[in-house]
Amino acid sequence: MAGRIDVAPCGADGIVRVTISHPGKLNALSVAMWRGLRQAFNALAGADGSRERVVIVCGEGGAFAAGGDIEEFPQFRLEETSLRAFHEEAVAPALQAVLDCPLPVVAQIEGPCVGGGLEIAACCDIRIAGASSRFGIPIAKLGFPLAPLEAQMVNRVLPLPLLRELLLEARLMDAAEALARGVVNRVVADDQVAQEAERSAQRMAQLSPQAARLNKITLRQLAEGGPTSTQRQAHYAYADSAEHREGLAAFLEKRPARFAP
Repeated sequence: MAGRIDVAPCGADGIVRVTISHPGKLNALSVAMWRGLRQAFNALAGADGSRERVVIVCGEGGAFAAGGDIEEFPQFRLEETSLRAFHEEAVAPALQAVLDCPLPVVAQIEGPCVGGGLEIAACCDIRIAGASSRFGIPIAKLGFPLAPLEAQMVNRVLPLPLLRELLLEARLMDAAEALARGVVNRVVADDQVAQEAERSAQRMAQLSPQAARLNKITLRQLAEGGPTSTQRQAHYAYADSAEHREGLAAFLEKRPARFAP
């Protein structure tokens, strides 16, 4: 069965669920799946929080994603032009679309989170992992390096010393080490990963969508060496917004804020 990216319709809870699915291959990512991931997140790019509030990314069947679909590799990896196109026109744009999502994105990590799977997780905002999950980029065993744009994006989460270690030793980390080294935010029992991801998403869905969007913009600017003076000035344009007024009024009136659609 061919792999695919499934997007569940947003329910009343405001949570969008994006599922990486490649049965029988631990959700290894095909070229079509990278394109599907980009399409799914591009469709969320215009979300203003009025309906969609949070995204959960997960893998089907107890695995997040076990890297790329190696059976496809001979079709494009052995020629420079097609290899460059794969990384710079399929993989990197898909990862950038995840990074650019205006909504908070939670990675629900079960089982292997390897290669392209770790790259996707690194582009999410919150990473919640099961105790038996594994992490790494062991592509040196296959005779190739990490592509530059992908390395740049993974480096947002994995510091260079750790990235060097994983690439040069081609080893896998367990969940405890991933937590200790800041790769994931929380580790829970394997049978609690989906519930913990849901709880995290529900908490965020109750908060101000505007605040989430603006926080993501500022965090992105920090990762890029900013914010610049112009960006700092633009930041305060929310002063007279309805959500800002509602949040302050709710606190003063001792009631829950209603950031309604």
